[in-house]
Amino acid sequence: MPTGPEPAEGRSARRVVIDPEGPVLVEGPVEVDLPDGRTARSDRFTVALCTCRRSHRFPWCDTSHRRKERRPRPGTEADADGGTERD
Repeated sequence: MPTGPEPAEGRSARRVVIDPEGPVLVEGPVEVDLPDGRTARSDRFTVALCTCRRSHRFPWCDTSHRRKERRPRPGTEADADGGTERD
């Protein structure tokens, strides 16, 4: 069941994967038109487009959307309760 127009003749459709908790993955190469008029290009086989706007490399995702979990430093009060460290 088609959900939109067919790609122009001679061009193949691009696969886009939307992750609600992360970036949009697009099969490359891609060109992204930015709001300021510039165009960002990537020749990679898959690119991750930032959707949270936290990326320092916008429009490309740099995983800034991930929450950082801080581990207690050895010898601190939080470490003294016998908690296990994750590696």
